[in-house]
Amino acid sequence: MYKIKEWFSAKLLLGIIVIWIFLAIIFGFTDLYISIAVVDQASVLGIFGRDFGEAPGWGVIGIGISILIGSAIKDVKKQKIGGIITIILSLVFLLYYLLDGAYQDFINFSSMTICVIVFSLVTFSKDWRNYRIVAFIVVVLAVVNVLLFVQITKIVWGRVRFVNLLPNYANFSPWFIPQGITGNKSFPSGHAAMGFMLLPLLILVKDRDIKDPKRIGMTLVIIGWGIFVGLSRILIGAHYASDVLFSSAMASVVTILLYELLKSKL
Repeated sequence: MYKIKEWFSAKLLLGIIVIWIFLAIIFGFTDLYISIAVVDQASVLGIFGRDFGEAPGWGVIGIGISILIGSAIKDVKKQKIGGIITIILSLVFLLYYLLDGAYQDFINFSSMTICVIVFSLVTFSKDWRNYRIVAFIVVVLAVVNVLLFVQITKIVWGRVRFVNLLPNYANFSPWFIPQGITGNKSFPSGHAAMGFMLLPLLILVKDRDIKDPKRIGMTLVIIGWGIFVGLSRILIGAHYASDVLFSSAMASVVTILLYELLKSKL
């Protein structure tokens, strides 16, 4: 049966960049009109995406950190110390955000704690060194896209969110015109970046047959979740289409480049 051996490729990377540029041009002139047409701040899907959209991404990051710590140890059972360390740190933040009343952060670190516990139990007898490269890609993606690209760009771009626009939309700005440090942080979307944090997990099924149900299911869930989170941010008025585009496209490009760089070690 036909099998795609190289799931990531130069053609895929080029295709994503071409689509990115095309949509960036389109959204540069249609962002405001799209938001005017679809925004509903009472949307159930939008609220769900706001509250839980980042949670799976935090869970994957927690697992990635656990693996990187634990895989430094050869003993399979002792490797799970990495998970214990991550769980303890996560619980500290969980308690802090609980006392502080930070509902969103409480959900995110709850997800991290639960995911690391479940992963540690399911893989207790497995060698975490087998997952080290994928874990490394996850953590680097989080640093490069979520922490550096998104957070720094948010600060210097200063774009006003749709929900904070004046009634006549006079303070709207297209994505290609940075406003400087204004305190507004619409561009790009942090939720969308976290929604696509699951992309590196597709590496785990890259060698399966293209018709394999596990490969199909995992691909649909991972990409579908990222798209849902991005759309939910537009729907609730927290971000424009271009905000979501840049975060998700950057996640895809960084994941592909990291895979191409490290695939010989998988």
